[in-house]
Formats: sequence, structure tokens, C-alpha cells
Amino acid sequence: MGEEIALFPLASVVLFPRVRTPLHIFEPRYRQMTEHALAGERSIGMVAVPPEHAGAMAGDPPVYPIGCAGVISQAQRLEDGRFHIMLDGAFRFRILEEEPRSGDRLYRVARIERLPDAYDASDRPRVEALRGRVLALVRSLLELADRERAREITPEVFAGMEDEVLVNTLANALALGTPEKQGLLEMPSVPARYERLEGLLAFRRAELGFPGARGSRRPH
Repeated sequence: MGEEIALFPLASVVLFPRVRTPLHIFEPRYRQMTEHALAGERSIGMVAVPPEHAGAMAGDPPVYPIGCAGVISQAQRLEDGRFHIMLDGAFRFRILEEEPRSGDRLYRVARIERLPDAYDASDRPRVEALRGRVLALVRSLLELADRERAREITPEVFAGMEDEVLVNTLANALALGTPEKQGLLEMPSVPARYERLEGLLAFRRAELGFPGARGSRRPH
């Protein structure tokens, strides 16, 4: 049957497990959603809207079938009823079906199934290698914008960070489009997410024309 969760569709935000995201809530339907969440388990289901449907945000646009549940860890209600909230990513989910609106509820609700982020102990050697390559790619890309900051991107800086937190934090923070971030969210495991992120970063490096990068070309 699955569990129910309120849906918060956005065109430019993809939430990841164990990553914090600040949000500004201003539409009446999402103010109501936030009030109901704060009165209950404080959970909201973030789902991304495909770019081709971004123009339909005023209605009920189609959303990607996989999203991420978040828990409101901080909330500030403004005098005019808007909210500033901090949402902590909790777990990935797949939408099974949306529930019809009932009563005075203004926002969408869906039945979902939780999706684990698999990470078997046998994957550890592969993940360590992927982690090193991804950090090297991040550093090489940063060198274009801020060479001094790029020097800070070393394996030692992130030594105490769990792989799930690191790969999800990078996926959230890097300047990637909604479809690319959604693709990362949909990866069924931490190793698979690392691999996809490595591919995206390697493509970006080649696109920007780094010396020695296969398929490199000058920016245009």
C-alpha cells in the first residue's frame, strides 16, 4: 500500500538524502502544506518538475516519479504567513499513485514506497577509487574559477565524511541542471551515484576544453 506524503514540486530543486536545503514558502497551498507538516511528522516529499513542464507550475505539472522526503528541522513563520524553512533530506522514494484532493486540502499527496541507497561492504574498494577520481575532477573544474579554493579540495579535507553524505552533497552543490541532478538522485546505490557523477564531471571538463581531455574543444 505504501505510505502517504505531501508533495512539493519545484522546477529547480532536487533534494538528496542527508543534505540540508533552505526553502522559502509563499504560495497559499504550500503554506498550508507547511502548517500541516509542522503539526504532524514535519515531513515533505520534494519532487522535481521536468524542464519542459516548468511553465505549468501554477497548476499540477507532471513530476519525476522518484523524489526525496525531507524533514523540516527549522521553520520561521513570517507575519504575512510565508515561511522560511530548512529541509533535511531523509530518504528517496518512488511515487506509486497520487491521492485525489479531499476536504480543504490545497496541495498534492501521494502514496510512496521508500527506496534504499544500497552500499555493500564489497563495494568499498571501488567506491574509494571513485571518490578519489570525483574529488580530482571537482578540483580541476574549480581551478577555472578559483585556483586558491581548488587547492583546498584534497582527499584529506573530506576524510571524515561518509560516502553517502559526500556524493549527495556534491550532487546538490555542483552547478548541474535539474535533469542531471534528477538522474543522480535516481541512481540505486552510492557507488552508482559516484559513477554517474564522475561521468558528468568528466564530460564538463572535456566540454570546457581542459588540456588533454578527450573530445575537448574551446568554450563557445
